Parts: sequence; structure tokens; C-alpha cells
Amino acid sequence: MSLLRSFIFATLRLSVQWDTLPSTVLVDYPNHSLNISSCPGYTLIELKETRSGITARLNLAGDACNAFGQDIADLTLQVTYDTQTRLRVNIFDTAQSQFAIPASVIDVAGPDGAVHKDTSDLVFNYEHSPFAFWVTRRSKSDAQPLFDTRASSLPPTPIPPVIANDGSTALDGFPLVFEDQYIQLTSALPFDANVYGLGEVMASGGFRRDVGANGGVGTIQTMWARGAADPIDENMYGSHPIYLEHRYNATTHYSQSHGVFHFSAAGSDILLLTPPSSPVSLVQYRLIGGTLDFCFFSGPSPQEVVEQYGTLIGLPTWQPAWGFGFHLCRWGYHDINETREQVENMRAAGIPLEVIWNDIDMYHAFRDFTTDPVTFPAGEVQDFIHNLTANHQHYIPIVDAGLAKQVNETDIYDPYTRGVELDTWIKNPDGSEYVGQVWPRYTVFPDWFANNTLQYWTEALRNWSAAGVEFSGLWLDKNEISSACNGSCGAAGSLIHTARSSILPGGSDNLVAKHTEVYHATLLGRNGNISVSGILTCGAGQTTDISTSWKRELGEAAANGVILNDPPYALHNGNGPLWASTLATNATHAGGFIELDVHNMWGMMEEKATHLALQALDPTRRPFIISRSTFPSSGRWTGHWLGDNFSKWQYMHFDIQGVLQFQLFQIPFVGADTCGFNDNTDEELCNRWMQLSAFMPFYRNHNKRGALSQEPYRWDSVANALRTAIGIRYSLLPYWYTLFANASMHGTPPVRALFFEFPNEPELFSVDTQYLVGRDILVTPVLTPNVSSVDGIFPGRGLISWRDWYTHELVDATPSTPTTLRAPLGHINIHIRDGSALLLHARPAYTINETQSGPYSLLVSQAADGYAFGNAYIDDGETTPPTPNRTLTVHSQRGAVRVQSQGNYKITPKLTAVTGSSASETGSGGDKG
Repeated sequence: MSLLRSFIFATLRLSVQWDTLPSTVLVDYPNHSLNISSCPGYTLIELKETRSGITARLNLAGDACNAFGQDIADLTLQVTYDTQTRLRVNIFDTAQSQFAIPASVIDVAGPDGAVHKDTSDLVFNYEHSPFAFWVTRRSKSDAQPLFDTRASSLPPTPIPPVIANDGSTALDGFPLVFEDQYIQLTSALPFDANVYGLGEVMASGGFRRDVGANGGVGTIQTMWARGAADPIDENMYGSHPIYLEHRYNATTHYSQSHGVFHFSAAGSDILLLTPPSSPVSLVQYRLIGGTLDFCFFSGPSPQEVVEQYGTLIGLPTWQPAWGFGFHLCRWGYHDINETREQVENMRAAGIPLEVIWNDIDMYHAFRDFTTDPVTFPAGEVQDFIHNLTANHQHYIPIVDAGLAKQVNETDIYDPYTRGVELDTWIKNPDGSEYVGQVWPRYTVFPDWFANNTLQYWTEALRNWSAAGVEFSGLWLDKNEISSACNGSCGAAGSLIHTARSSILPGGSDNLVAKHTEVYHATLLGRNGNISVSGILTCGAGQTTDISTSWKRELGEAAANGVILNDPPYALHNGNGPLWASTLATNATHAGGFIELDVHNMWGMMEEKATHLALQALDPTRRPFIISRSTFPSSGRWTGHWLGDNFSKWQYMHFDIQGVLQFQLFQIPFVGADTCGFNDNTDEELCNRWMQLSAFMPFYRNHNKRGALSQEPYRWDSVANALRTAIGIRYSLLPYWYTLFANASMHGTPPVRALFFEFPNEPELFSVDTQYLVGRDILVTPVLTPNVSSVDGIFPGRGLISWRDWYTHELVDATPSTPTTLRAPLGHINIHIRDGSALLLHARPAYTINETQSGPYSLLVSQAADGYAFGNAYIDDGETTPPTPNRTLTVHSQRGAVRVQSQGNYKITPKLTAVTGSSASETGSGGDKG
């Protein structure tokens, strides 16, 4: 018995409704070996050259091994040089019975029509028998391939478990395996490769993924959308099977990046491992369905890889300018009066507030598209929104994925009955409605494959707005999908009892008890203040070592006794079986699709439908959507928040990592729940986090019902820090807006890891405690408690100068090593790169509208030779492009600033000040012309 087989060969009986689950859950799979070591691989035959690449047949090279399914004997290989920078390698079953993502769902870009196979820097190479392929650079033909599936390039097998506590990481062999329920492909990587992406994940190893070399453990990234509160090193809300690899040549001191994207919705494990004594690391794909459809991007810069990925899957949606303002939300604003009170309190405190949100508190009986007639009367909600609009502020409500199922003939719920009329609900295999359980108890879920669902969704949103909820944007939640039933709660018209408690957090006898890693509520009370009776709350009775908090050991989800689900290969799903806390894998969709194949796409399809519905309701206005579950191409339709995080210092660090991940995923408008959603924050953590989030794209404070209130006016120190940070953020709005215009037009990431701009500096490859906004703004936040300084590295190795935002003084930094910076509470270090010219709002005001109505200023930080450059894209910030716009280009040389203007948008505010400094100056700067 193989190492892998001996580990996972187990059965476990569960107490669930079996007629709603796959029939193979409990079997021991006597027809499957659970061992790929005898799999024969494939032989390439019938090769044909095409204008854009090659096609061929792949035949099974021996007896079927049927390891985790039935081997498919006849495959097709299509290799297409789509563009000069993109190579597509697609291996699929010739009968095309395996699921592939329809173009109606994601219409990826195809070949550009030109001939590239002899000029592209990407080169496809292959061996006939056993079939293997590798991708190289034409410009570096003698270098290690970018992707290499040859057995000769991989370490000898069998290999015992590479991750000691996870037997599934035993490696019995590396043949190409293509079965109806299991597909495996392995590629060599450079030893200790610099790999980024593969998410969504809160990775304990950081933004640079752990490949298991030099003391690392390795990574198992599971692609199975899951509604879990920001777990560490587990699968969570989104699935993004793309990685960027960055290679540095220590001899030439030159780097190049490339990208690898697996275009598939299949549940999968993607392993990054380095076997003991192996000269190479490896990436292994283990899929439970689908095909092997890969796109390779040549870069060669990190930024170009991201842009090339955006060209394939679609560029990010245009954000309205008001979306860059400060947002406030809470689960626990129990009525319209408390919601209104927050708006009034923020204004009284002089803290800018652009958008107020409501969570499920607003609903009647937790039902979508309703307002509670007692606590949120429709007329009062409408009046409240009208008052916001009059003050140039905005309102966003929540939309949950599950809609209430009507179970009482007298309790009419129109959104449900209309869905029945239009036949829009996901079904059980017997054709009855699939019933889940979310907040309103029994629920049904829209089937985005059904013909009438977009019509239904548009009607529901139109009716809700007409009833008084005149939203500016929408918040899509629990769309992984999350459900409390294991399997359908009902079939053939019968409903079963479920065990979800109806008790919500936040009652007087059910308050949230947990606090930050260093706050001791037992000694100091629940208020979260920095000090109580002169005693600092940080560290009182607890350690301040937060380095290992909340760390999860890899492999727990696949421990002995793991449930064998259908298909037989058990993914490392954090919930165990694939149907736990979500839909059953045999739930059915229109067109004959089953949940097992399309599960990962539900959130993205909801985002697409919501975006199109909002466009139909108002074609002139840009839709504003924030969603939880995402998938490749989601950025075309939505922004994202990083889910139900925790009020922990560690999670502030994860905030940076998450934002950097989603730049790669082409969903750049992203941010975390500032100060934390789960548990209780405290004054110091909230102070630091509110400053950090002011330099993230999406800026929202949101927390849980029953937790300590964390609106920024609650503590004077937080309010003061926030006023300063928002002042900087709003002054930088022209810069932010230009970055996002470039993202929407070109796919250029607005927020960047340091090595994106400085790719030849290896000391930056793992840095994720600092980041860049664009190319010119360096952010160095405090991420640990009870300190008054922070260490930060200043990239450029002394060839680039950095100037303090507040004083304009040059930083005296040692190249390539961290510099200690002063960082008292309430201060976040922001630095400006030399050679930059930034258009700013001269007088930041209370709202975005008021700020944009004021004058501009220009901040010029000249390089050593006196040169500086910058540009700014300006339009009305509201209407759907194409819309009138203007681009300002600034060139500065010693003693002169020249502004060029191009476009047809009329800019009314004047430029009232120019502040400039030279990189050769050591003073505080000033008006230098």
C-alpha cells in the first residue's frame, strides 16, 4: 500500500441527511487504488502545427491506474501563442465531458490574431513518451525552465511525507494523471523560489509563499470557497489559482518575473514543497475535476505580469470617487436612530464620514430586500438617506446570499414567490428546491445559470430602492455559499429540523469576551483604553510576544479519520467534507451543472449579476459593490473586503498581505475591517490600524454585534490620529484616483510590494510589513504594541532618496538595511520618493465632494539631477466610462515646473500652490518654485 493510500484510506459515518449527499461518501472505493505510483502517463501522437501553436492527441501510455477515479484514455493538447506575452497550454478530455468554465460566465481574451510562436519570449517544449512539457524563455534558453513537468527535472520518488504531520504530502510519483475525479500535474521550481499569489489566504509565512526550503514547512493551498472567519493557512472565501514567480540571478544581479494561471473552477489542492535533499522545489496541482488549462505570462517585470493577467480575465471596474472616502459600519446598529446617531457623532467630532452602512439589523426577520417596520421603518430609512445625499454622503446596505424560503402561506415574502415564478432557485437532484439555512432559517439560493435570474435580481433591487432603500452601493455577504445545513435542509417538499441556534451575539448575557493578544480585560475592564489608573493595558498580566498567535499547523484538516467525500481524493478543506457548511456537492444548476464543478464561482457570478443589474437601473452611474467570495474576473464587477478578521495585532499585518494578494488577483479595491471585526479591539490597536487603513484602497471600520464599540470618536487618541490620516488620504485623492484609473485601463496594480518597483534588490523579496502606494508613496506602519519606533527599509540602495511626508526632510538611511524611525502613537511614517510630482487637494474637507470642489496644490520632490515627473487623471468620478476626462502631466527641472494638459473634461478648481524640494537638500523643503 502506498504512503499516500495508507494515510487517507479511511471511512467515517456522519449523522446527516444522506439522500441529499453524494452516494459515494461512505464507500471505501474498491475500484480505486488511491495510489498514483502505477499511473502510466500519456504518449503524444498526431501532432499538428498550427498558425498559432500546435495541437496533438495524448493517449494513455499503459494500463489504467484508476487511482482516485477512472483514467481518461484520450486527451487533447492545444498550445496557443495567444499574444507576444501569453502562452496557453490546454489539456482536456477529447470527449469534453469534464467541466470547463463557459465563455458565458468568464469570457477570457483569446489570441490577438498575430503570429507569435517564433517571436514570443515564451517557448513550449515537449517530450513524446511519456508526455511532458516545459516552458522556457527564448532570451534565456539555458536557464532553468519557467515550468517543467519532466520526471528528470523532479526528485526521485517515492518520497515520505514532506510535511511531517500530513501524510498526504507523501509523493509516490510525478506522472501526468488525468481521471474523471482526479488530475495531477507537477512542475519543478528553483530551490526556495520566490512565489506570490495562490489565494485567498491568511498565510502565516507571509506574502512570499512558503515553499518548504531553508527551514520552511511548505504550503497546501486549497481552492474551495469557504465561509470561515479568516482562518490562518486554510482555504477561505475566494479561489485564485494564479501565482507570480520572481527569479533573481545572483551573478548578473538581474531579475525577471513570470506568471502561471490555472483557468479552472475545480476544487483543488496546490502544493508548494521542497523534499529533503532535493535541489529543486516543486508545485503540484491536485484537482478533483475539470481540465488542465494553463496560461503563462512572460512579464518580465512583476507589474507587467499583473497587467498581462488583467488583459486575459478582464480589467478592474471603475470605482466612483466617493468610494475612496471613509466608511463606517457595524453589525449591531439595531435601529435607524442608532445608525443616524453615528453620522451625527462623527460630524460632531469633526471626523470625515463618506459612507454609512447597515448590516442585517435592518432586515425584517433577516430577509433580503426588506426593512424592519419597527426598527427601520421604510419612510424613515428613505428620509435618512435623503439627508445623507443632501450632505454629499452615501448609504450602503447588506445583501446576503440566502433568501428566506416561505414556509407559511400567510407569511408572504414576495422576493421568494417571484423567484419561484421565474424558476431561479438552485435545485436538489430530484428537481425540488435546494434548501439551506442562514439567518432567516430556511433559505434558497439564486441559480446564476438560470435564464431568468438576472431579470429577477434586477427587479428585486429596483423594488428595494423604490421602497425607500435608495442605496449608493451594495455589500454582498456569505456568498461562498455559507449554509448551516450539511446537505439540503429539505427535499421533495419536506423540511428537516436544523440545529443552528437563533441566539445572536451581542445580547446583555452574550457579549463578545475576547480581546487583543495583549489586553487583559480581567484586570483592567472591558473599555479597551490604553491605560487604566495609570497602568498601561498593553502587557498587563500577559506577554507581548504575538509572533505565534493563531497559527494553525498544516494538515489538521486531513488528519487520520478524514472524511472521504465524492470524489475520492480528499481536499484539505478546513471544514472537512466539501459539503459541510455550504451546499451539497450534488446540488444542481440550470444547464445540468452540479455544485461540485461550479462551487467556487457562485460569488463571482453574483457579483457579475449585481453589477449588470445596477447598470440596468442607472446606466450612467458606476456600480459600487463590495463582496466577500471572489474568483478570477471578480475585479471586473466588484471590490472586496478581507472578511471576518480579528482584533489582533497579527491581523493588521495580514491586512497588508491580503491587499497585496488582491493586487495580483486584479481586484485592487480591497481593504480589511479596520480595528478588527471579531473580538474586542483596544485603543492602541485601533489607533494604529485606523492610520494604516487610511493608506489602503478600501477604508472601512466594521465590527461585530456585542463587541466593544470601536467608532473612531470613542477614544480621543484614535480620533486625533484619524483626523490626521484622513487629511493626508483626502489630499492624496487625485493620486489614488489616477492609480485606479490606470488599473481600470491597463491593469496596473495601485498598491505594490517593494520588489515590484525595485525587482533587483533581494532584501525586499519577503518584505510585507511595508508597501508602496503607486511608485511614489512608501508606507511604514507600526504593527506591534507598546512601541514608539518602527524599523523600515528604504529601497533603492542609496540611488533613490526618500523624503518625509510631514517635514519634507530627507531620510538618512543605510542602503539595504532597516532604519529605525520615530513612531509615537498617532503617527504613521509616510515617505515620498524622489523624482515625483504629486497633484494634491490643497484643502481636504469633510466629504469627497467638498474636497474635490476646493483648490489643488502640487508637491514636487526632485531627484538629484533636479528632475521630477507625475501625472493625474481627472473626470467627474461618477459616470460610467467612456466619459469626458483630462490627463495632466507634470515635468519638473531645477527652477521650473511644466504642466501639460490633454483631454476634454473641464477642471474648475485652481492650482494655488507649488511646493518643491531637491534630493540634494537636507532642510525642510518649502516653496522652491
